Amino acid sequence: MFQNRSIEIAVGVFVAAGLAALFVLAMKVSNLSAFASENGYSLEARFDNIGGLKERAPVTMAGVRVGRVEKIGFDNETYEAVVQLNIEHQYDTLPKDSSASIYTSGLLGEQYVALEPGGAMAYMKPGDTFKITQSALVLEEMIGQFLFKAAEGGDGQ
Repeated sequence: MFQNRSIEIAVGVFVAAGLAALFVLAMKVSNLSAFASENGYSLEARFDNIGGLKERAPVTMAGVRVGRVEKIGFDNETYEAVVQLNIEHQYDTLPKDSSASIYTSGLLGEQYVALEPGGAMAYMKPGDTFKITQSALVLEEMIGQFLFKAAEGGDGQ
């Protein structure tokens, strides 16, 4: 009887550990890391088209995650998407002439913001706005342009 009880307890602990591992994995996959604090500084980027960019998407530089997308809004006067980026404090030496682009990881993967450092000697401060941005490439627009060009070239005119 004592042996059956210890086996049941061991199985229960194993199942609980498995559920905890699944929970942590789900948090990592959904970018909802409840254990990470977001105490960085905020920068702003304006884009004509953000495609499928979402809040909490990664912000990278040279392939390394340096922050996350904090908030996405829309400017009614300029008709641009306004993206607030939360950059970790350890990356506070970003030159003022740096650029921000929206890329897709893989062919149909999630979108993220990639930063390219410039060459200026002055650094961006909290609240600054990127002057150089590149909007997301939308797959549907690219296919539409390709088909339009193919139809134009097939006329024989």
